[in-house]
Amino acid sequence: MLWTILGLIVIGLIAGFIARAVIPGKQNLGILLTIVLGIVGSFVGGFLGFLIFGSDPNGGFLQPSGIIGSIIGAIIVLGIYVAVSRRGASRA
Repeated sequence: MLWTILGLIVIGLIAGFIARAVIPGKQNLGILLTIVLGIVGSFVGGFLGFLIFGSDPNGGFLQPSGIIGSIIGAIIVLGIYVAVSRRGASRA
C-alpha cells in the first residue's frame, strides 16, 4: 500500500513536470500542485486509455503505456487549467 502511494506521487511528479515543460507560458504551480496535476492526469489518461483501447487496468500503473497516459492526461489537465485561469484573469 505504501509503495503504491509513493509510486503514484513519483509518477505524478514526473508527469506534472513534463506537462509543465510542454505547455507554453508561465504556470503558477508549486511542487505540491505539480504532483496533484500529475496524479489527476494519471486518472484522466487511464480513463481515456480505457475508453479508447478498452484495456484491463489490473496490469498495474507502472507500465510504459500507463506512464505515457499519465503524461498525456497531465498535459490535458494543465491545458484546461491554463485556459480557465487566463480566461478568468482577462475578465478581472
